[in-house]
Amino acid sequence: MRKKMDYILLIDIIMLVIFGLLMVFSASNVVANYKYNDAFYYFKRQLIFGFVGIFLMYVISRIDLKKIYKLTFIIFFVSILLLALVLIPGIGSVRGGARSWIGFGIFSIQPAEFAKIACVLFLARFLSNNYQEMTKFRYFLFLLMIVGVIFGIIMLQPDFGTGLVLVLTCIALIFLSGAKMKFFIFLGIVGVALFIGLIISAPYRLERIFSFIDPWQDPLGSGFQGIQSLFAVAPSGIFGFGYNNSIQKHFFLPEPQNDFIFAIITEELGLFGGIFLLSLYFILFIRGFRISIRVNNIYKAFLARGITCMILIQVIINICVVIGLLPITGITLPFISYGGSSLVMTLMSVGILLNISRDQLY
Repeated sequence: MRKKMDYILLIDIIMLVIFGLLMVFSASNVVANYKYNDAFYYFKRQLIFGFVGIFLMYVISRIDLKKIYKLTFIIFFVSILLLALVLIPGIGSVRGGARSWIGFGIFSIQPAEFAKIACVLFLARFLSNNYQEMTKFRYFLFLLMIVGVIFGIIMLQPDFGTGLVLVLTCIALIFLSGAKMKFFIFLGIVGVALFIGLIISAPYRLERIFSFIDPWQDPLGSGFQGIQSLFAVAPSGIFGFGYNNSIQKHFFLPEPQNDFIFAIITEELGLFGGIFLLSLYFILFIRGFRISIRVNNIYKAFLARGITCMILIQVIINICVVIGLLPITGITLPFISYGGSSLVMTLMSVGILLNISRDQLY
């Protein structure tokens, strides 16, 4: 008989979703009322996505993971197909300068979010079957080529933030498989060269680098969002200005319910609110890595590590961008930022983690 799932992790995820819903409403109600004459517009949509995501999380937590294992290659190739389809005019829709969505009526999906978990599934299966061979460079290079192709397709949209999370997650998982350190030194040299090439190839990326170094050189242009984010974070103090009392959400910080929602959280709830949210993430990471260590199956161990690393990396990048430690990349804060694809896919990923927790060794 299978053991019970990790209820500490489950409660932690529910708390993150509820906290996210409360903050989406607070961050978005001014903009929503102005755009749609409905202060609850974004909240209601996020609430629907939350229910769908939790339902799918529950379903996935109950199914036999052998079925997902067998369907890995199908899932992986479907994710590539969706990434390709989004590039076709008339199918993919453009938002914020990136062709990253496929619309279905009033709703849309972001295939890059699906690609992240598809890559984790692919790597978990490959590494579980070949982890003893990962000391050989050709296996390392093969995986880099696969990840590079996916990253390249995502960059055609372009969506550097999501692509960065995907690449770093895959590298972390390959590192945990026992690949030799000299392979990663080689990867670092190549990666720096490619990163410089990506920046040079797109002027707006170069502007983001300059605005990161000195946002005040263009305070009403490329440096505007970073400056407004710091205006929200810096004066908040220990307890902030109070829930729903943000100043920056009044058309100072663009789209405050999305990538920069952590700025609104700290502005309204202060250091206390930031620490509370980070504590919820810390519990998730501890439980996730604990599951990966205690599970009795190497495929499930790699899968748990990949999912945990994916969420951890995205949280770190998002928060570092908001507080000015990294250039603006444009990725959501998991469970918190407004966005259906991000919330649903992240909850589905956690459903796999909860499923794996049933097979822990106690």
